Amino acid sequence: MKTVDLSVVIPIYNESAGLDALFARLYPALDTLASNMSLSYELILIDDGSRDQSPAMLREQFNKRPDVTRVVLLAVNAGQHMAIKAGFEITRGATVVTLDADLQNPPEEIAKLITKIREGYDYVGGYRRERQDSAFRKYPSRILNRIRESTTKIRMRDQGCMLRAYSRPIIDAINHSNEVNLYIPALAYIYARRPTDVEVAHEERAAGESKYPLSKLIRLNFDLMTGFSLLPLQMFSMIGMITAIISTAAFIFLAIRRFMYGADAEGVFTLFSFTFMLLGVALFGMGLLGEYIGRIYQQVQSRPRYVVHAILEEKPADTNVSERTHS
Repeated sequence: MKTVDLSVVIPIYNESAGLDALFARLYPALDTLASNMSLSYELILIDDGSRDQSPAMLREQFNKRPDVTRVVLLAVNAGQHMAIKAGFEITRGATVVTLDADLQNPPEEIAKLITKIREGYDYVGGYRRERQDSAFRKYPSRILNRIRESTTKIRMRDQGCMLRAYSRPIIDAINHSNEVNLYIPALAYIYARRPTDVEVAHEERAAGESKYPLSKLIRLNFDLMTGFSLLPLQMFSMIGMITAIISTAAFIFLAIRRFMYGADAEGVFTLFSFTFMLLGVALFGMGLLGEYIGRIYQQVQSRPRYVVHAILEEKPADTNVSERTHS
């Protein structure tokens, strides 16, 4: 395949309301970048099983700029990170940049990441300046970030920012990873030899609604913690040991008190409180173990993590276009 200097990968899910605004800024920004930094580029748009007009709009845009545009149509929704990986697997760029379709991270900021890559860094993460989100999203996100850092030791400055640049060795390593629950920024951090961060602008969403409500963000962080660390299991083991010691001490205390002062009605409620506490710990532990066992179950099934319906791209030999259909 013909190689290029830069591949820009954008996952898209039900973003028809904002795609025109995206394309109006994206192509001029990339053309200017290519001219100013003397590089060639390709744009890879992945439709993640959208149910609106996004696939049709992507086909239309491909017909307008087939020279630099490639479109991947997934048969069903696979999730943001699996969609990105589907794009990674057909990239030809020495550097790959990911970008969300909502224009909250301006495409004009890509130049900052490319500059850092040219300085010798192999993984550049963006962190948002003056984040344009509600306090209801920002503060829980900060709390979840700290919990994630303490459990996984992966210190990304802004894990929610998808404006990131990856060198080709990082992309190749990610493409060979077979995790069921894939979190690409964290995986890249593990593989990176020289990572760094750069400040990028952040704007309000151009149109549509966020695909990451608070409940999904919590779930994503839980997947991240259990997917990159055994600390939750180790913490549960420690909680179990501490609870067992406290319960044993409480039993001895209550037994001595009964022999010295006789039975009292309050002792029943104390026993109930300890029983409910132990039951809660046990149920939490069962749920945690279920998460890890569920991951093993999904992994051994060896099902495809995403299904590519078609790829729209130019034929290498001439200027005609082709549509490759995958099962």
